[in-house]
Amino acid sequence: MTEKLLALTPDALVMMDTIARTGSFAAAARELGKVPSALTYSVRQLEEALDVLLFDRSSRQAQLTAAGTELLTEGRRLLSEMGAVANRVRRVASGWETQLAISVEDIVSMPIVFELVQAFCAMSAEPGLVASSGPAAQKPGDQGDRPGPATRLRLRTDVLSGTWEALISGQVDLAIGVSSRHVDASGIEMRPLGDLPFVFCVAPHHPLASASEPLTDALLVHHRAVAVADTAQRLAPMTLNLLPGQDVLTVPSMRTKLEALLRCLGCGFLPEPLARPHLEAGHLVRRDTLRGSPVASLQYAWRADRGPQSLGRALQWWLAQLESPTTRKALLEHHAGPLA
Repeated sequence: MTEKLLALTPDALVMMDTIARTGSFAAAARELGKVPSALTYSVRQLEEALDVLLFDRSSRQAQLTAAGTELLTEGRRLLSEMGAVANRVRRVASGWETQLAISVEDIVSMPIVFELVQAFCAMSAEPGLVASSGPAAQKPGDQGDRPGPATRLRLRTDVLSGTWEALISGQVDLAIGVSSRHVDASGIEMRPLGDLPFVFCVAPHHPLASASEPLTDALLVHHRAVAVADTAQRLAPMTLNLLPGQDVLTVPSMRTKLEALLRCLGCGFLPEPLARPHLEAGHLVRRDTLRGSPVASLQYAWRADRGPQSLGRALQWWLAQLESPTTRKALLEHHAGPLA
């Protein structure tokens, strides 16, 4: 038993993850800065210590066996928990997280998110910390003249169920723009972000621009739809406003969907604030559909596994900003800025 425990080192788990992710021993060796023979030797040592076969040697690819898949799944969980333990220890010592990971739903305004990032990062240069309101508020002298947070921010964008998956899987600490369709999960706190209306749009020279309203599903099915792909990997991906048999152009983000619609590559729904300037300029035409205009009810959610008293100060700061109705409204409405 001791030999098996000693074999399951963080380096061994990272090695398994890298091989599975890259798909080959050679690619994994390059990423890890090793020669392939050394990586092969390490895998064999791990297999001997555990007395199992982790990779199918008959396959030309790095194909995991059932035992290897189980080790990879549990290994990733262990690595995540190790990181969480280190983060909690750091937080206990200073009150500030080593890293704060945030998932931003693709339809949320990134310009406003970056304004919040700028405000957060600006604290690093300020003596003492004074938050405007909410749980992050600090009285002068609470931390003496200590500088602002050393917390590293990690931002990612997700779509539909991907935002929720990132949160409940522990990949992020805060999710901004979670669909209200998701039910409260254990250890997750949720608050309303707001409602975001969508409008059906086409380019002025699209055939649907001159069709009789309201547009029926029987008509829409004959025209290509532009859809943003759900980023969920494990949860069932959500599909919205697509018809059976309809041609679909799938794109990675709402901004690229906007670009596709402007180029008359299809039709589809856009957040009204994002579409508004293009509608006013005549670059897009709004059309009424028989199914009506959907409204997305969004929330923000965070991990609170150990209760509100254990929240790190970086997360507290972000939650304080999200308590502001003005901030929440801006996150849904202010989409000005160049296309990505």
